[in-house]
Amino acid sequence: MSDSSALAISLFSELLTADQLLRNRLTRVLPNRMEISHFSVLNQLARGGSEKTPAQLAKAFHVTRGAMTNTLSKLEAAGYVHIRPDWDDARRKQVSISPAGLAARDAALAAITPLITEMVQELGDTKVRAAIPVLRELRVKLEGPGTRSQ
Repeated sequence: MSDSSALAISLFSELLTADQLLRNRLTRVLPNRMEISHFSVLNQLARGGSEKTPAQLAKAFHVTRGAMTNTLSKLEAAGYVHIRPDWDDARRKQVSISPAGLAARDAALAAITPLITEMVQELGDTKVRAAIPVLRELRVKLEGPGTRSQ
């Protein structure tokens, strides 16, 4: 195995392990048995401030429309989102966050903020600032041509 292959394997091994460990920790602190995917969708809708179609959300999260429909169904059942027909195209739906969804998103954010803030403080601002551009560039490369979400 070449040095560059070993380096690549080490990088992706660390990323995958860190992802799993972070997801486990976040899941433990999210309120009301909220899942990370639920928080992510609520956060996207809260930050965006406008309605989105399920297809737009699926594309944003790089998941299939079926997976997004499943998540949205759970969020709607919890009263966290409103799903309505698109008045211009009856084949589409529009999704917006409800007041209960905003409150749930805010509660989740309050629950995870101490955890992520502590991790950043332990690593130090300098290391975190240095890592962000590398991780961002890796994400952009992974989002590039050849990736499919459906």
